Amino acid sequence: MKTSKRWRLVGLSTMVGLAGCATVAPAPDYDALMAQMMAASFRDQGIAKVDRLQQDASNAECSKSEGKALPQARAKAIEAANLATVRWPSDGQFIGDWKEGEKLAQNGRGMTWSDASAATSANGGNCYNCHQLGKAEISYGTIGPSLYNYGKIRGVADPASPAAKPIVEYTWGRLYNAKAYNACSGMPRFGHAGMLDEKQLQHLMALLLDPKSPVNQ
Repeated sequence: MKTSKRWRLVGLSTMVGLAGCATVAPAPDYDALMAQMMAASFRDQGIAKVDRLQQDASNAECSKSEGKALPQARAKAIEAANLATVRWPSDGQFIGDWKEGEKLAQNGRGMTWSDASAATSANGGNCYNCHQLGKAEISYGTIGPSLYNYGKIRGVADPASPAAKPIVEYTWGRLYNAKAYNACSGMPRFGHAGMLDEKQLQHLMALLLDPKSPVNQ
């Protein structure tokens, strides 16, 4: 092959290559596509509303991290913001009835029901879905740590005593808004999200901290 012909072929190949590069489409905006798919796939039904798809600043930040640890300063800022949302018991009472707390822990009824009774039926805590609590219950999840002997391990002999106050307040805050203590916690924010009311939270507190509760036997 003559030199001039060879260089013409090289030039032609280069031009084809450049033309190919020029037509490469930009990468899709996968976040936008995902948002569109989610919006098109769900609808309001009963008490389940599509506004749940809207993340607050804390959830959005944790989603962006894709499972990686947040920078310490950012994590502390998120925790502080969530701690500020915690509402302490209006009557000053942290401890309810552990028997009612056990019923809540066993109750898996949440905020996804569409039947007619949903508006008047109380939500459950569904605690056994993620945690071990009472020793007699053998069906429980392991997504969260075991809470068996929760109060006993922490030395809570009397939840009403001044000595127990730090643990009592921490436990209430954790139930009310878990992100106040762990920025990207996967635990439901029961109080903050309005999943459980104050009386229900008091009953769960009793389940965890009352020495007579099966959790502490």
